Amino acid sequence: MKEILREIGMIARALDSISNIEFKEFELTKGQYLYLVRICEHPGIIQENLAELIKVDRTTAARAIQKLEMNGFIEKRDDTHNKKIKRLFPTEKGEGVFPFILREHRHSEAVALTGFSPSEAETILHLLQRVRKNIEVDWEFVKKGNKRSY
Repeated sequence: MKEILREIGMIARALDSISNIEFKEFELTKGQYLYLVRICEHPGIIQENLAELIKVDRTTAARAIQKLEMNGFIEKRDDTHNKKIKRLFPTEKGEGVFPFILREHRHSEAVALTGFSPSEAETILHLLQRVRKNIEVDWEFVKKGNKRSY
């Protein structure tokens, strides 16, 4: 049996743990940095699209967004056309932390790819994108209340 997903999981958990420890000084906890990065990259994004981008359910996204807003990293603004829609924007505090998060990401990626040629790194990227796309099909299916058959 292949252990690919186990390896991916271990990598993801290790990197998440490192980030949670290093971002404590900014009062970012439990993966909140993921949300902040996406909001900084996509100012004005709505909560539903953010949840889709990160691959979490709406409730999980709502909790993280609420904490980021309470801690002054982001703000919600009314949509100009539809007052029911709240758009998410980084605050000055959020924008200030963003470069540090990007530096940490670049460092972690460089460490992860130590010893790999640029060609090998590109191959890893393409293969992982294919894996993600395959998983997204099941994620969408299950998210809609369906059961997978094993």
